[in-house]
Amino acid sequence: MNRRTYLKSTGLLLSSYLLPSFTSSGSGKIITVTGPIPAEKLGTSLIHEHVLVDFGGAENYDPNKWNHEKVIEKMLPYLKELKSAGCETLFECTPAFLGRDVLLLKKLSKLSGIRMITNTGFYGAVDNKFFPAFARVLTPEKIADIWIKEFENGIDGADIKPGFMKISVDSGALSELHKKLVKAAALTHLKTGLTIASHTGPALPAFQEIELLKESGVHPSAFVWVHAQSEPDKSKYIKAANEGAWISLDGLSDDNVQEYSAMISNLKNAGLLSKVLVSHDAGYYDPGKEDGGPIRRYTTLFDKLVPELKKSGFSRGNLDQLLRRNPAEAFTIRIRRI
Repeated sequence: MNRRTYLKSTGLLLSSYLLPSFTSSGSGKIITVTGPIPAEKLGTSLIHEHVLVDFGGAENYDPNKWNHEKVIEKMLPYLKELKSAGCETLFECTPAFLGRDVLLLKKLSKLSGIRMITNTGFYGAVDNKFFPAFARVLTPEKIADIWIKEFENGIDGADIKPGFMKISVDSGALSELHKKLVKAAALTHLKTGLTIASHTGPALPAFQEIELLKESGVHPSAFVWVHAQSEPDKSKYIKAANEGAWISLDGLSDDNVQEYSAMISNLKNAGLLSKVLVSHDAGYYDPGKEDGGPIRRYTTLFDKLVPELKKSGFSRGNLDQLLRRNPAEAFTIRIRRI
């Protein structure tokens, strides 16, 4: 008996108990590495994963450090496993100067059958290690111009366009440099309609980001609070979600399934399930390690979290909301003004 047959027989295959389709009230689109699709076609999605990450830093960045064929050989089985588990779309959150490789993603998307979505933006966390020096001296307007051009013309000379923005800030109060990143993201959103996913963590910088976006005329519904699970005061989720922000719980692993079930249940009980996103932040091929290093599977959500949520009383409609409707709503390309 293969894995897919087993999951069907036990009732754990996601598609067997999610509603069959996403119904959109609009005509928005989402941009994948193989082109735009209607938002209602997005399907069951993981909104924060990685295929390849290079930790060398922006000043040492060299995409020749990895070979596509070797990466494909290592990563394709994990993506095929994910496809068999019921996933249809993967948001690949590796930014520029950290290993973003859109041609690699397009190859893997076609080989695995999983839609992939890439990003534009710069990564400011880790004391700006991955934030290129040339961009640090630019104004928010000039930084935004770089990202807008990728949206309009494609990335790295390819015709592959970003489907969202990925930025990041450090965990304390926003530095002036990171405020500039957030302002650039606001300008880019108002021009392109791309959603802003910001690696953030604790609530302090998250709420500062939300305020900066509002000051720029951007509604909080354009903002994804990435790694919100790092904030110990869970009431902050309620406040941010009530403002309209997306609460992204994206560090799911085999060791924290019950914790994630509790966080998601608390938001559901507060009437805010429609503002929750969930993923693993898993993978990934590391070109700095032998044979890409160890890979963390993408399937804990399907193998363990979904059954746990079902035991906690989540209905088909609840699961459809969490894994299909919410990603489609969060990442539909549209300008969201105050």
